[in-house]
Formats: sequence, C-alpha cells, structure tokens
Amino acid sequence: MSSMSEKSLVLSRFLSCLIAISVFLLFLSSFSLIEFCGSSFKSSSNLQSILVNSEPICSKTNLVISENSFPPEIQIEKPSEALVSAKKADGLGYENEKQKMCDPSRALLRVYMYDLPPEFHFGLLHWRGGENQIWPDVSNPSQIPSYPGGLNLQHSIEYWLTLDLLASNNLNVVRPCSAVRVENSSEADIVYVPFFSSLSYNRYSKLQGKDRFSLNRMLQDKLIEFLKGRDEWKRFGGKDHLIVAHHPNSLLAARRKLGSSRFVLADFGRYPPSIANPDKDIIAPYKHMVRTISANNSLPFEKRPTLAFFQGAIYRKAGGMIRQELYYLLKNEKDVHFTFGSVRSNGISQAGRGMASSKFCLNIAGDTPSSNRLFDSVASHCVPVIISDEIEVPYKDVLDYSEFSIFVRGSDAVKKGYLLNLLRGIKREKWTKMWERLKEIGKHYEYQYPSQPGDAVDMIWQAVSRKISSVRLINNHRKDRYSRSLFT
Repeated sequence: MSSMSEKSLVLSRFLSCLIAISVFLLFLSSFSLIEFCGSSFKSSSNLQSILVNSEPICSKTNLVISENSFPPEIQIEKPSEALVSAKKADGLGYENEKQKMCDPSRALLRVYMYDLPPEFHFGLLHWRGGENQIWPDVSNPSQIPSYPGGLNLQHSIEYWLTLDLLASNNLNVVRPCSAVRVENSSEADIVYVPFFSSLSYNRYSKLQGKDRFSLNRMLQDKLIEFLKGRDEWKRFGGKDHLIVAHHPNSLLAARRKLGSSRFVLADFGRYPPSIANPDKDIIAPYKHMVRTISANNSLPFEKRPTLAFFQGAIYRKAGGMIRQELYYLLKNEKDVHFTFGSVRSNGISQAGRGMASSKFCLNIAGDTPSSNRLFDSVASHCVPVIISDEIEVPYKDVLDYSEFSIFVRGSDAVKKGYLLNLLRGIKREKWTKMWERLKEIGKHYEYQYPSQPGDAVDMIWQAVSRKISSVRLINNHRKDRYSRSLFT
C-alpha cells in the first residue's frame, strides 16, 4: 500500500513538472508571437520601414499611431536607438548607416533628373562650374550658390528640391531617403525637370535693350523643344514629369504645352483646370520670410496682447478686394493690428515681431488665393485665420488644418462684427491647443539643406509619392473591373 502511495506521489510530481514546463513553453511561444505577429498584414512601406529600422514588427511604434503621427503609408524612416547604439559600438557613426539606407530599392520615390545645362538652373544664380560641369559640388557648402533674398526666396522651392536630389547620391551628405536620384529613366517613378522657373520669372522676365524676347521667355521655348524631343517625354506624353512652377507667373509661355506633366505650385489661382488641378498636381508651401520662433521662446496666450494681426498690401485686385473691406472694418479696433506693410524699411522683421505677439494672424486672399503670410503665421505660432475661399493648402491629405487654424468664408468675414466676435469667443484653452499643434507641425514648412526628416522638402517628395500611388490604384481598379465582373 505504501509502495502504491509512493508511486502516486512520484506520478503526481512528474505531472506537475510537466504542466509547469508546458506553461513555460506556452509563455515563450506567446512572447515570440507578440514579437512577430501580423507581418502578413503590413503594408509594403511598413515592411520597408521594418527592414530599415530593425525594429520588432509588432512593436508599439508600429501598432499605435498617435494623433501627431503620420498614417503608416507615409511613416518617416528613422533608425531605432538600438541600431544607432550598435553602430556606434562598432565604430560607425549614425550618418554612415543613414547613407547606406539611401538606395533606390528602399527609397519611397525613385527620381530621374535631366542633366539640363546650367543656364536653366544654377547658371541663373551666376554659378559657373568647371569645364563640362553641370552641377555644383553639393558636398561642399562653399560651392553651392545662394538663392537671392527678399521676396524671391518665398518661391525658391525648385532650388531646394534640386539640391536634395543632387545630394541623394552623395555619401558626404546626410539626408532622409524619401527620394533618390536614379540614372536610368526606366527605373524612375517620376522624371524631374530642374528648371528654376520662379527665379527665371523674378529675375529675367524683363526685356534687355533691343531684345524682342526676355531670357525667361527664351528659356521656356528651349525647355519645350528639349522635352518634346526626349524619349522620356514621348513615352507617356509627359504625364510622369514633375515641373516646379511655384511663382504664379512662372512658365506663363510654356504651361499649356507642358500641362500634361505634374506641377508643383503655390495654388491653382491662375491656372485653368485643364492645365493644373488637385488630381495631378502638388501644392507646396512658400518659404516663410519671418524668423522661426522656437517652441521654448513662443509666447503663450496671456503674453500676446494683439488679438488679430495683418500687415501687407491692402489694395489688391479681383479676389483681393476683401482686404480693403476688412481694413475699413478693423483699422480702429484697439486690439487689432491692420496696416500696410512691405519688405522695405525692415518690414519683415517688424511683421515677425508683430505676429509673434499676436493670438491670431489674418491670412486674406490677395491677387491669388494663397500668400506667404500663412507660413509666416505658422513660423510665428500665431493661429492662422484663413479668409480665402479658393485656397489650396499643402499636405491637406495628411494634416488636419482645423487643429491649428481657422477657416472663415469671405462673405462672413466682411459682415460687421462677425470676425471679431468669432475670435474673441475663442477661449484660452482652445487657442492653446491650436498653439501647441502649431509648434508640432512647424517643421513641415521649413526648407533647408541638407533636408531633414519631415521638413518641407521631405514632405513634398512624400506628397508626390502619394499622388503617384493614388493614380496607380485608380488605374488598377479600372483594369480589374472587367476581369472581376466574370466572377460575379
């Protein structure tokens, strides 16, 4: 009997150990599943991000999207801290690893750029390279010609995008990997045309001496001839070409003949829908003129004594007539600054100080629906009040502008008392929430070289990629609709 009890006891202990081991193995198995779960359902761009970042596939970073982050398909690549630490331990810097990631197979956008003669781009900045040298050495800042200041600078988008593409193949320049230049056009998602069209208009649109045509006009004619003769243009009729025409008067002579391409624009105010429209073209922010206010130096609600601020040209044509109406409504209000202003006599610095000490900044339609004032407001952390019915804003498919700005219909804004009652009714808590959001999204409107993750250059390339992807998706659905109908 005693022997039977001992056997039962041994068996019981054996079963207990077996159960304990099983539970332990089950725990390990569950842990592994947590680390690798859901990989089959990731988007291709997420998979790319995972491969680049060397992070667990189901880490919190990939599963949870905060209100301040981008949707998964446009996540900005950023190496994990563990990866950076490991590389530093091996004697390699973060910069070296980041450059290794910039290759066409991992890039969000593969770009073929024409080697146009310097007369179309940096030659307009009086740059003269060596014999047979088309581009400046972008790894050497002293070799890069600077862009003209003043109001010229607000439309300098073409300059920053071109520099960024040149840097994408240079191991000495650290930048994001959203766009990479490729040497073969058949491998490209988009064909970039490096013509500094805004600079050409601003600096070279006037006739010189007895010339019948301006340099700006002659360059446009040359560009048309060049593109129409290229196999890359003939392949799709220019539909896969990207041309920057940010100044509203740039490419005036060429835009109709090049209208099948994608444009990078400030707005659609001076374009017929057949030439430019939101379905194919990209809206890019102006380069702001005022100094960027750091988050630490940004004044809160109580320290901004001015309720509403506007300084600029008041008497405008067409849609800009609303500025004049608002001026007469608001000019005598004690907590409103509404005056004429220009870039002269330190006007930009004055405007910057005024915006930085104002709660709301009025962004009113002028000769065109958009103006640089919106982006000056963002840089000043002054909540934009957008009074422009036809305006198109950058990145509207990924940023909710209602979180940091206020839209007012023009017909409402000119009603006596409407605008002031609206702004005075916005309490400190609501304003502060928009102010905090402005500090978060401000980096998306900054142009710089080298470009940084999430800055204006990086965001524009991402916007181009999304536009291309959406067109491909629509075309694929159209192709599939007949094959699908066979099975329904």
